[in-house]
Amino acid sequence: MKIADLITWFEAWANPAWCESWDNCGWQIEPGVLQEKARVLVCLTPTLVVMQEAIALNANLIFAHHPLIFTPPKSLRTGEAIAEMVRLSFTHNIGIYTAHTNFDQVQDGTADVLAQILELKEVTPIVPTQGGLGYGRVGLLEPFLTLQELLAAIQTRLAPPNLIFSPSADLQQTISRVAVLGGSGASYISAVAKTGAQAYLTSDCKFHQFQESRDGNLILIDAGHYATERPACDRLVQKFQSLNLDWVQLSQKDEDFRQFFA
Repeated sequence: MKIADLITWFEAWANPAWCESWDNCGWQIEPGVLQEKARVLVCLTPTLVVMQEAIALNANLIFAHHPLIFTPPKSLRTGEAIAEMVRLSFTHNIGIYTAHTNFDQVQDGTADVLAQILELKEVTPIVPTQGGLGYGRVGLLEPFLTLQELLAAIQTRLAPPNLIFSPSADLQQTISRVAVLGGSGASYISAVAKTGAQAYLTSDCKFHQFQESRDGNLILIDAGHYATERPACDRLVQKFQSLNLDWVQLSQKDEDFRQFFA
């Protein structure tokens, strides 16, 4: 399959026109690879380390969740990361394409995959957008779990380096309804509270957002940005493999950008 055909297929599923006004979905760098057979390296974040991986693997497309460019740079100078990515992209003929908030909304996107990992039932979006799609997912646990069992399941299935949750007087309380949203989802706390969810799995939550959740009787669970979004990248690889691409692989050089002192 040619890269142009792959992008056409993807955009029919996750239209870049759905991305938020502050976002930057679609082509970040297209150095003239559209008619080449797709050799795709899928990653969460396009970094110089991932670019070097793509060069070593002879990939011609880096397909990323996070945009390389959020706002137009005022200049490109030697020694700057974006400038170096542009140079290497054109030198080695490797395109960079991003699917961000459009990918967040769709079936098998970031939130949907989290809901599947937790085996939620009767799943609906936290905030609907169009056609049954939307941001986040909320659904039922079957069977119900205690809070302690839910936290253990998240730790086992997502393997976050650090799992943070709201103070709770009772780790044995029964949890039946859970909301999930991959990446930075604290701005959706009020919307989650309206769904009747007892617990909300997301990331990048601040001190007072944990307070806000506790005051609203919502258990906020922060598993980290990387752990909550990386599984959707793996699912994307599986979907690309079903298209019989020439070659596709999940990056082994994606970075969490955080370390925790044990």
